[in-house]
Amino acid sequence: MLDLGKRNVLGIGVNAIDYEAAVAKVIEAGRSRSPMAVTALAVHGVMTGVSDKAHKYRLNQFDLVCPDGQPVRWALNRLHGCDLNDRVYGPELTLRLCEAAAKEDDVPVYLFGATEEMLDQFAERLCEKFPGLKIAGRKASRFRTLNEQERDELAAEINASGAGMCFVGLGCPRQEVFAYEMRDRVRMPLIAVGAAFAFHAGMLEQAPAWMQRNGLEWFFRLTREPGRLWKRYSTTNPAFASLAILQKLKLYAARTDSGVPPTEEVRFG
Repeated sequence: MLDLGKRNVLGIGVNAIDYEAAVAKVIEAGRSRSPMAVTALAVHGVMTGVSDKAHKYRLNQFDLVCPDGQPVRWALNRLHGCDLNDRVYGPELTLRLCEAAAKEDDVPVYLFGATEEMLDQFAERLCEKFPGLKIAGRKASRFRTLNEQERDELAAEINASGAGMCFVGLGCPRQEVFAYEMRDRVRMPLIAVGAAFAFHAGMLEQAPAWMQRNGLEWFFRLTREPGRLWKRYSTTNPAFASLAILQKLKLYAARTDSGVPPTEEVRFG
């Protein structure tokens, strides 16, 4: 089990942590019904914080930020000598958390986000894979901004479900905004896992293992959705690599305290 705490990656505090330690932290918070904001950031997630000071502030308030992408793991190792052998990939973390929750008597899970169809398939496949897993509830996204009453009703519904953790699948950065805003309203870990819903529902193809190991998952996804993703990857990947080099050379002032608190809540849901 490896947990070296947070390290600065381009001004975002990312935990130098492995799967075992991440699962232990979330399950413990789930048992005690403690609020906790968790996400797994790849390059795009980190760069969203770099380019938006309000979002940078949000990310740096998270309790656990896992290194989802291989380039983020490489940055931790090269900038801080963390010697991480693997990333903590959101879809894999989802499965490991569900496996651990299935062995617990008091950590049912709640699923929030995506569509009704995807949630049904996701829940069905999780229960097939982990027979002891309890799904306390699920609710599809409205794919719009929630008003204050809707936000409070959703928080009350999640709390009343009896769940010990809530997976959030709204896509980056909406899911991180949601987890940040709801953290103190929901008595359990909120785990932003993005594409895990679609992957494990069987509605989106994952990259082959060798591409994942070599940091080429972005290329696989680009070949599947070029129209949506070409701009993201053509700009964020080179920018991340360039800034990481500058941070290593101490030519980039990557400060984790330079974010700006959001002036208003967005309430995605």
